[in-house]
Amino acid sequence: MDHSESIPSRERILIVDDDPAQGQTLARVLEMEGFRTAVAEDGRSALQRVDEGPFDLMLTDLKMPGMDGMELFRKVQQRRPDLPVMIVTAHGTIESAIEAVREGVVDFIQKPVYADELVHRFQTLFRERQLRDENAELKSQLLHRDRGDAMIGSSGALEELREQIRRVARTDATVLILGESGTGKELIADAIHFGSGRKHGPLVKVNCAAIPDTLLEDELFGHERGAFTGADQQRRGRFELADGGTLFLDEIGEMAIGLQSKLLRLLQESTFQRLGGSESLTADVRVVCATNQNLREQVANGQFREDLYYRIHVVPIEAPPVRARGDDVAVLAKHFAREAGLRNSRTIESIAPAAVERLRGHSWPGNVRELRNVIERAVIMGSGAVLEADHLQADLGGQSVFRSGAPDREEGTLVSRLMNSEISFEEFERELLVRALERTRGNQTRAARMLGMTRRTLQYRIDKFDIDCAAMRA
Repeated sequence: MDHSESIPSRERILIVDDDPAQGQTLARVLEMEGFRTAVAEDGRSALQRVDEGPFDLMLTDLKMPGMDGMELFRKVQQRRPDLPVMIVTAHGTIESAIEAVREGVVDFIQKPVYADELVHRFQTLFRERQLRDENAELKSQLLHRDRGDAMIGSSGALEELREQIRRVARTDATVLILGESGTGKELIADAIHFGSGRKHGPLVKVNCAAIPDTLLEDELFGHERGAFTGADQQRRGRFELADGGTLFLDEIGEMAIGLQSKLLRLLQESTFQRLGGSESLTADVRVVCATNQNLREQVANGQFREDLYYRIHVVPIEAPPVRARGDDVAVLAKHFAREAGLRNSRTIESIAPAAVERLRGHSWPGNVRELRNVIERAVIMGSGAVLEADHLQADLGGQSVFRSGAPDREEGTLVSRLMNSEISFEEFERELLVRALERTRGNQTRAARMLGMTRRTLQYRIDKFDIDCAAMRA
């Protein structure tokens, strides 16, 4: 047998054969070629193996007593639709094998099984999958490059950030990205992952503020079958899915303190348990966290564990606000104008000097996100190939966001408008919710805290008034 094309990446194969000797023989041959193997003697034990550990391919005999290969395939599809299955068939069952391929089996091989042919089939299958994965990764990298708005510019603050990213990406250290809303913390996490040795592994993202506390633990750690009502099958959590890659925990300051202890254990020991499970599982995961909150204050207030703070604060990176990036504002604005022009079938050739001055004079509390939105509105509402200063209007009350001096006070408060019967109580309530959500950039947990209500109550009112929180995060 030619060993020159052995698979170096040690894919794991589950062999299912009711003849134990045949199964073990195949396992030994495949292990000599660099594969890892496990053997099951019937469909029931094969399903148990699938539930217990990840496999890259299942090779199963078609004709077996009890549960045959096709029934096993269908059950595996329900549990692990991403697990490819190859069937071994006898001469008289070729038509059944062809029908199996139509149903989704990746390939079939005819008995007697020759090791050289089997290994060649595996190599072809895994090369095709590797090519698909590489193409998907390339598309992802191109997408992130196109979305890398926060990394456009040449200011000293941005160059320092790029250098920090280069240094930390070469390590496996836990990173805490700090900075105001809209400064591009997620893009920094992307750059760290794709600049690291883990770039061929998964990049899994979790927004801790967007998932209710009761569901976040399940999202992170997964659950076993029967762990709770409705858990009719095992579910792998985000930590498991990120094995060999990077897990990005955005808005880490919003994580409930009870869940923080489980995160601490994983960071310290690289072990965790699924909900309803007793087995300690391991995951090789690099964790990158981000927050726009002051975690030191949260530690002092008892809202964040001190030991977890020091564990994630290994390498802090500060995302600079737009106001600290000098001429990058004009560079970013031109980039956003070209993008918005393409999306809206308009050609934007330049930004007028007066408009550039207005952009430079604004404090940009919403940072890159706010700048992008302002430019897109200007492109949509303006006309001509040049973006003019008069086009730079905010969408709140039609007032310009570029004011000199102190901002004007609104004509009357919400309360006085309510008391003077200018608005109904429902209008008052909706406006109050909208303002709180705008101030927190759509962060429902912080908005609920600001309004002195539970998150569930806030979510009920958001649904009641049909408030679009996603637009506030844009």
